[in-house]
Amino acid sequence: MVINIRKPQIEDGNLIYHLVQKCQPLDINSLYSYLIICAHFDQTSVLTELNNEIVGYISAYINPKQKETLFVWQVAVSPNMRGKGLATKMINDILKREDIQPINFIETTVTPSNQASKSLFKKIASQLDTNLEKFPFFTSDLFGESNHEEELLFRIGPLNKLEK
Repeated sequence: MVINIRKPQIEDGNLIYHLVQKCQPLDINSLYSYLIICAHFDQTSVLTELNNEIVGYISAYINPKQKETLFVWQVAVSPNMRGKGLATKMINDILKREDIQPINFIETTVTPSNQASKSLFKKIASQLDTNLEKFPFFTSDLFGESNHEEELLFRIGPLNKLEK
């Protein structure tokens, strides 16, 4: 069993799209958006391969209004790989990259019913020995008639210096 964690490449976009389709309750974005993430946000995103199959993916970017904040957009882990710490390893891989330093905060949005994401980000804050704050962000009315749950903003930090 060979696990490889690396930056995504444009050629990975279609495979990432299909991975996200298998990862309920994630919102599926357009294939085009995954291609753009691979092309423009590869420095801050990550994927994991197991025996040459993509089993994990995180899209993230530096918030242009908060240059020391990494915003984690989407975390996808193949159903057969859940519970093995893969998402934590992928986030740590991003945080240790020289070309995105200094990162002092991690932000993400999480719906109240997404227990897996809430647990992941609580675990990250605990491992980094820092704070986790929650704020209202996207209220359900912003999603129109889609019946989408509200999205709470999770803010982790400040981050201590990470060992490379």
